[in-house]
Amino acid sequence: MSESELQDLKDAIVNLTMQVQRMADKQDEMLLDVRQIKEAVYHPEQGLYARLRDLEQWKEGVAKFIWTVGLAVTGLIIQAVYSNLF
Repeated sequence: MSESELQDLKDAIVNLTMQVQRMADKQDEMLLDVRQIKEAVYHPEQGLYARLRDLEQWKEGVAKFIWTVGLAVTGLIIQAVYSNLF
């Protein structure tokens, strides 16, 4: 090998080493991002699943309240009709 070929090979190795280092740095950044996403989704008190659970519980409570009010109003209407007829 000539001197210039050897130098080109060294430059290519150095370039490859720098690219591998950049990939490792980017991989570390991605790992941090994935950890943050995982924390945001699975956090037991403020995560996405916790918020969905709270929303579903609220929805069930509101549904029970609406049924209660609806049945009460229906009962009052029936009672008013019954008292007017008899």
